[in-house]
Amino acid sequence: MTPPCPERAMLLHALADGELDPANTLAMERHLEDCAGCAAELERIVAGRRRAQQPGARYAAPPALGQRVAAALAAEARPARRGAGLLDLVRRWSWAPSLVALAASLVLFLAAPAERALEQELVSSHVHSLLASHLTDVESGDQHTVKPWFAGKLDFAPPVVVFAGGPFTLLGGRVDYLEGRVVAALVYGHQKHVINLFIWPSSAPAAAPATLEGYNLLNWTRAGLTLWAVSDAEPAVLRDFQQAFSAATPE
Repeated sequence: MTPPCPERAMLLHALADGELDPANTLAMERHLEDCAGCAAELERIVAGRRRAQQPGARYAAPPALGQRVAAALAAEARPARRGAGLLDLVRRWSWAPSLVALAASLVLFLAAPAERALEQELVSSHVHSLLASHLTDVESGDQHTVKPWFAGKLDFAPPVVVFAGGPFTLLGGRVDYLEGRVVAALVYGHQKHVINLFIWPSSAPAAAPATLEGYNLLNWTRAGLTLWAVSDAEPAVLRDFQQAFSAATPE
């Protein structure tokens, strides 16, 4: 049996609960058409939801249990009695390292959204482009058609690469909006996958590869430009794409 994709586990549960937005719902439905493991996992989740809703499937805890839990919490909340022994103090303060670790984790958790804001924008733009009639503004596999199309629409000239006989096919291009500016988006096909390559001028160093909401992101810099490839293709495919694109463009 084909296992489900680990990075899509939370998305499968959200899909089963009807909590995904339309763009992510569409992306998951497209993924389920090609992934037997995730499709089977979704059926298992839905079946479990149905069993839990059947009469008699849930156990009602007796009132006495709630009273015992409340009494235990109240006892734990009382101040330490005067003259408490060393063992009692150690037992109480043994939670301190865990609390410190928890606080550190919360700091990292709260900082993560700010650090991944750009990645979230990129994924959202990628998913939105997969919606009907929004993948390309200029649909062509000809470099001499796509590259001039950007003239006058951007304040820079994005490199446009056509891979002759390679596994990557230029499908066209469009303009997009990221980080408060208009950027170029080149669209490439690889087997059944779509690769969006977002390009704009930037002096920032390249970011580490990332995976977000089941999509892989790869960033590199070239001739004063930052380039972000986003796709549901495997990370190795994006690395091959990056190497091929870089080899065909000036430094």
